[in-house]
Amino acid sequence: MSNEAIVNHHFQTPVWLFEKPEWVKSVNKVCDKHIKEAYTRDLKDKKVKKNKDFGWSYHSSPLYTDPKLKELHDWVGATSRNFLDFMGYNINNHTLFCTESWVQEFSKKGGGHHNSHIHGDNHVSAFYYLKCSENTSRPIFHDPRLAAKMMKLPEKDSTKVTMANDKVNYTPKPGTLIIIPAYLEHEYGVDDGKEEFRFIHFNLQAVRNEILEGVKNQ
Repeated sequence: MSNEAIVNHHFQTPVWLFEKPEWVKSVNKVCDKHIKEAYTRDLKDKKVKKNKDFGWSYHSSPLYTDPKLKELHDWVGATSRNFLDFMGYNINNHTLFCTESWVQEFSKKGGGHHNSHIHGDNHVSAFYYLKCSENTSRPIFHDPRLAAKMMKLPEKDSTKVTMANDKVNYTPKPGTLIIIPAYLEHEYGVDDGKEEFRFIHFNLQAVRNEILEGVKNQ
C-alpha cells in the first residue's frame, strides 16, 4: 500500500493576465477626455478642495457608450466569456453584459488608493492598465476563503505563491489586462503620485436569455 497522497485542488480562484500594449496609445487618447471631465467635476467637491485633491481617485462616467472604445469592450467581453467557460460554468444560454466600465486615475499629489472590496452583483471584473510602472500603486488580491482567515498560520516563504498566501499582488505594465472572478476581494495600495497611475475597470454579468426575453415581452 502506497503512503503517497493523492492531491486534489478544490475551490481554486483563477487570475488571468494578458498583454495588449498596442492599444495603450489610442485608448489613452480617448480616455484623456473622460478623465478631464472627471477632474472638472470632482475638483468642485468640498472634500477634494479641502485636501487639495491629495488621496483622491478620479472616476470617469461610463465608457461602454463610447464608440471609440467598442473594440476594447468587445475583446474584454469575449475574453471574459472564455474565462467563465474555463472556470467550468455553463453560460450557453446566457448573454454577457458589461454592466460598468470607467477609467480611473489616482491624484498626482499622491495618496490615491482604493480600499478592499468586491463586485458581488457581477460575475467577472477586469482591469486594463494604461499608465503605471513598478513605482505606482498595484492591485492586491485577497484570499476569498473567509474561513481560512480565521485560523491563519505563518507562511514558510511569503515571497512564493502557495496555498498559504492570504493575498497576492501584481505589478502591471501599460497594456496589461487582468481578469478575475468578481467575488475576488481586491484593493489598490497607496500611490505616492510621483508617476501617473491610470487604468480602466470593467464589471460583467451573465444574464439568462429567458430573463431577457421576459423583459422584452413586458
